[in-house]
Amino acid sequence: MRKEPFTVGSYVHVIKRGVRGTNIVRDEIDRWRFILMPRHFNDDYISENWFRDLMDEKIANTLNRPAIWPKQKKIVNILCYTLLDNHFHLLLQEIQEGGISKFMQKLGAGMTNCFNQKYKERGSLFQGAYKSRTVEDDVYLRYLSVYIQVKNSFELYHGGIKKASVYFEKAYDWAVNYPYCSLGGYAGLRESPLIDKGILGEMFTPAEYKDFSKDFITGYSAKIEMLPMAGFE
Repeated sequence: MRKEPFTVGSYVHVIKRGVRGTNIVRDEIDRWRFILMPRHFNDDYISENWFRDLMDEKIANTLNRPAIWPKQKKIVNILCYTLLDNHFHLLLQEIQEGGISKFMQKLGAGMTNCFNQKYKERGSLFQGAYKSRTVEDDVYLRYLSVYIQVKNSFELYHGGIKKASVYFEKAYDWAVNYPYCSLGGYAGLRESPLIDKGILGEMFTPAEYKDFSKDFITGYSAKIEMLPMAGFE
């Protein structure tokens, strides 16, 4: 476990892995449930049965908020995310004291409970607590966002990141349409109530973000050793 100290206003890279490297999602329903959870757990309000509320209002296949819930009071800002089969990455901003810890506890418990109920299993879904690293400066923040959204989604591309770096245009078009990553929001493809583009949205236009991503990915092997996330995973 590695959790670095951070304060309100800090940007924090979070990783959570499946126990012994096992998958935390097994099908598209699991993956969509992952998207629903950050959306609906990022709130001071806690529903006794959040998914039943979605089902009752027939909105379980959307990111809409149940009308019976009070107005959302977020506990973190979610800047970007990518879900892989056995772990996920988040870039979060602490907006209230203890917000990230509270959010990650809710997300981890919710995913574990749903997984165990669905697959008739027991025990923890995850390998201990989450890992976190505080963002040091704006330069790191820029590169980190590409690392989370582009590098990790490219790992899922046919042929992996090596092929994606050669055929960047095709791989990027594929990645912006990968539904379990926030890249589409920064590419101008869609808007999502799940993410707060905030500072990153002010730094880049969609075209600028693509160019910056291409520079990062095509020179990835040379850059990664210089970046703070090297060795973090």
